[in-house]
Amino acid sequence: MIEVIGVRFKKAGKIYYFNPEDFKVKTDEYVIVETVRGVEFGKVVVANKQVDEEDVVLPLRKVIRIANDKDKLIVVENKETAEEAYQTCQEKIKEHDLEMNLVDVEYTFDRNKVIFYFTADGRVDFRNLVKDLASVFKTRIELRQIGVRDEAKLLGGIGPCGRMLCCSTFLGDFEPVSIKMAKDQNLSLNPSKISGLCGRLMCCLKYENDDYETAKKELPDLGEKITTAYGHGKVVGLNILERLIQVEIPEKERVIEYTLDELIDEGVINTQATE
Repeated sequence: MIEVIGVRFKKAGKIYYFNPEDFKVKTDEYVIVETVRGVEFGKVVVANKQVDEEDVVLPLRKVIRIANDKDKLIVVENKETAEEAYQTCQEKIKEHDLEMNLVDVEYTFDRNKVIFYFTADGRVDFRNLVKDLASVFKTRIELRQIGVRDEAKLLGGIGPCGRMLCCSTFLGDFEPVSIKMAKDQNLSLNPSKISGLCGRLMCCLKYENDDYETAKKELPDLGEKITTAYGHGKVVGLNILERLIQVEIPEKERVIEYTLDELIDEGVINTQATE
């Protein structure tokens, strides 16, 4: 077992684990840590706890200290400076006539590096831009091309549901979303109905997907022929979430709605479909 703490550097960013050394920190406290990018300021979201060594990537980087008021002031100053750097970079992009869209600018805590996030349709030759920016800011420059989902996460916004975007409020990582999930949930395949602000399939299609997959294994298929207490019938409708099955009974000239439990009690679900 090894002791760790979990730290986030952005509101809905990925959680990174660090070696707390002798520090005992609480959730929502701030710490200064050593990262691959340099010295960074982060928020503790997982307090000191013991985990198996196989669950983390070793060696863990260390916590330098618990952040103080001076550190928090530096973060505020860095954000203000980053806003100025954003305007400067925008001007340089226009000067070089580059087809790229600047999304955000971020300084590392120790100002050892300034990172410019941008989107573009293809590859961009920004070597001359980097030289110009380095001469202006006198520090290490990194231009990082991001995808449209990352852009939405950085900028935020309101989704079709009327709530703030999941990716910018609580989703730490993007999970794969497929059109099959929309089909399984009987949703309209109209792109405008199932796409988020980023133009990609909405992340929330993933939320209920496991329940739909479980239900599909339990329920009969549409068109499947089954034998009920009322006679032979065919499944003509399914309410997957409520586990309701509509069965057309030709002999009775009616459609009867069953719950999954009723068909199980009758032994119908385990019965071979009849032709």
